Amino acid sequence: MDSMLSLAYSMYSNKGVYALLLGSGISRSASIPTGWEVVLDLIKGIAKLKGDDVGTSPEEWYKETFSKEPDYSVLLNDIAKTATERSQILKGYFEPNDAEFEQGIKTPTQAHKAIASLVKHGFIKVIVTTNFDRLLERALEKIGVTPTVISNDDNIDGAMPIIHSQCTIIKVHGDYLDTRIKNTKSELESYSEKMNSLLDRVFDEFGLITCGWSGDWDLALRSCIERSKNHRFTTYWTSISDSSQRAKDLIEIRRAEKTFINDADSFFKDLEQKVLALDDIYKPHPLSSKVAVSILKRNIALPTNKIIVHDLVMEETDKVCNENIKFIMSDTTNEKLMLDRIKRYEANIEILLNLFINGCYFGGKEFSYIWIKSIEEIANTDNRRSGNIDLLNLKNYPALLLLYAGGIASIASKNYYNLYAIAIEAKCGNRAEYGRQTSIGKNIYNYSVFDTKSIAERVLNMNNKYTPISDYIHYYLRGFMKEIIPLDLNYDRAFDYFEYMLGLINIDRNYSTFKEGKKSIWGPIGRFCWGYVYNQTESPVNLVSLELDKLGDEWLPLKYGLFDGKKERVIEIKQRYDEFLKTVNYN
Repeated sequence: MDSMLSLAYSMYSNKGVYALLLGSGISRSASIPTGWEVVLDLIKGIAKLKGDDVGTSPEEWYKETFSKEPDYSVLLNDIAKTATERSQILKGYFEPNDAEFEQGIKTPTQAHKAIASLVKHGFIKVIVTTNFDRLLERALEKIGVTPTVISNDDNIDGAMPIIHSQCTIIKVHGDYLDTRIKNTKSELESYSEKMNSLLDRVFDEFGLITCGWSGDWDLALRSCIERSKNHRFTTYWTSISDSSQRAKDLIEIRRAEKTFINDADSFFKDLEQKVLALDDIYKPHPLSSKVAVSILKRNIALPTNKIIVHDLVMEETDKVCNENIKFIMSDTTNEKLMLDRIKRYEANIEILLNLFINGCYFGGKEFSYIWIKSIEEIANTDNRRSGNIDLLNLKNYPALLLLYAGGIASIASKNYYNLYAIAIEAKCGNRAEYGRQTSIGKNIYNYSVFDTKSIAERVLNMNNKYTPISDYIHYYLRGFMKEIIPLDLNYDRAFDYFEYMLGLINIDRNYSTFKEGKKSIWGPIGRFCWGYVYNQTESPVNLVSLELDKLGDEWLPLKYGLFDGKKERVIEIKQRYDEFLKTVNYN
């Protein structure tokens, strides 16, 4: 796939997980000088006042005249003694006068405006920049976004956490109105402990898109990238020409995709158009989901309104089935086709997904039959058995999302009767065994939908993840769950607890055979397997054990029919599943 298309698909699919790393090239078309260019211009001014001519080397003149290296902060303090005076001097370099404003000089470029648009739509949350100017801030404020700006250690202490900020701009070399900005070679060699810690987190947790940054001069920034060991998402390194050896070293360290561009303006404008086009293609109008959920909430509190809820859910279910059955199963697969198919499944299921989440969370037992009926129709509508194996497996993706969404919501609200309904009572056909009906929770799981880990890694852009499918679903569903599970920590717990329960349910399918010693144990694995290496207490493996010890037969999953309601059975299943998990090789 073309690297630009791959980036657009990845940014759309992984909303908010890409950070930008921007250098001076991003502001070049706005005629904004670099910090070093400001230094040289200030030196020329000093020389002129002294009646000297610096010739072609202002730096050398300064060193010979003052016997020291030129320093941005020192120069400013020598020229202007107050903050107001310094501000006025710098304003001319970074802010347009009336004539410049009319000509569009020192104003946000097409690149800044495109970035601002991507921020507003939620696709970018973090921007790391070496620039001193405020063009990004101007572009964001123009469209109603107020970013969190971090330009020194004081800002770090008081900053809103990245996860809660619509946009965080990290100005690693400072802001032009702060004399603490970094210019010289020695200043660029290191950052403070606080800044290093912040950047380490960004480069570890986010994918990276570089633009306008050569990677040559900023030693401290290069060091941050070099020590980042976890590359959770792909790095895209843009360049208008061949990269230097230092840049090539960073590209190799990050295993980055090299992307040649004409300029920053055309690159970001093109990226914005492609990402928003995908958003238009795949995402239904958000009002549709809101209206549907509102109707459901108004009626699900009253058992007498079951018909209204039933008709609402099943009408949407029919729509999803009618759209999904149109897909061709015999196509030759490639990454673009697989990603396109995934996104179309997600677009089709969005409203029903919201209904499932709210229904399983708020709905009483008397509504459970609706969720059974709906997920069964989704899982059984397309029973085609011939075609491309990857596409045949993928047709169960909508049912998998419903199972996860409904299951997590049920666990969050402790409505285990709904978990039992969609995972055990709801049945679907087994593609490998024609005509056989099996509980959906025992037949549909992550690797039954995505046949290989490599497909998930490449198509979903979840490289370097131990459990890429699980991690992708975890990320994808987070936005849907925000209203009922506001805190990320509680969402993580509910998600991981559900996946562990799903593993137990899957193994329960073969309880009789493994009990007789006739069958080895295998069960689906999720992010919970590696996510609690350093905190076993929070692991669902441990939590289920504690709950069983404390509650025994009163453990809610047992009371509502899971594991045939038998404590001894779930204990034996759990023991075998836990033993299997210890043997898993994630590489």
